[in-house]
Amino acid sequence: MEADVSSHYVNVEGIRLHYLESGSGDPVLLLHGWPTSSFLWRNVIGHVAQKSRAIALDLPGFGASDKPLDASYSFRFHSRVLDGFLSALNIDETSLVVHDLGGPVGLYWACHQPERLRKLVLLNTLVYPNPSLAVVLFVAACRLPGLRALLTGPWGLRTVMRVGVSDPGVLTEEMIRGVQAPFQTWEARRALLKAGYGLNPKGFKEIARLLPALRVPVLAAYGEKDRILPDVAKTMRRVAQDLPQTEVTAIADCGHFLQEERPDQVGRILADFLSR
Repeated sequence: MEADVSSHYVNVEGIRLHYLESGSGDPVLLLHGWPTSSFLWRNVIGHVAQKSRAIALDLPGFGASDKPLDASYSFRFHSRVLDGFLSALNIDETSLVVHDLGGPVGLYWACHQPERLRKLVLLNTLVYPNPSLAVVLFVAACRLPGLRALLTGPWGLRTVMRVGVSDPGVLTEEMIRGVQAPFQTWEARRALLKAGYGLNPKGFKEIARLLPALRVPVLAAYGEKDRILPDVAKTMRRVAQDLPQTEVTAIADCGHFLQEERPDQVGRILADFLSR
């Protein structure tokens, strides 16, 4: 959906953060995962912006935001960044829509400040400790010499996107270039790698402990054919057990990057849930 989207920058803790914004009303913060950015939401943000103030942030290390190599990319680091970012935009309370790595980042922040969360949407993301073998191997690849350079280079990023959809035909060259563009230098790729392994397992245990206390409306929508997070259905079922108010929507014939495969369907689902 076409939307009037503006691009902005703010400085938080000496880090220049880029974000896209569209619409007005109650704020909705869209958090991407690895190795994407606000670019991932380009065909979804218009739907959300029909009745909300949609804000798609480039997390540190991604997109057009700074990629500091001296940052820890830990749970606490990201929470401070989110606090500073929302403060810069004068936002006290927000809804969250999270995907992939953005899931634990956003959930950690929300679980420690539940009074600031209005609604929560989980899209093909990690939530709990004891990750799948696929996630364990990914984290290991981010640390191994040779393999880590391959993973974050043009071929590796193209391969991640191909593995992350059930129908590679949806991947245009323009889209692939959009994912590759922020990582043209080895310094940028090193930051991407740090972001890939920076979240400590203890943070996931905190999320698991605190998550059941959330009282806000929750939507868990996911592509069923996720090869990057193959246990996503199990994760969403556990979320629904911890948070009985959760609405679960499984999208058939769709992979990990559901924003690329089903942008209009995902956009309509989000707009309906967030505007109620």
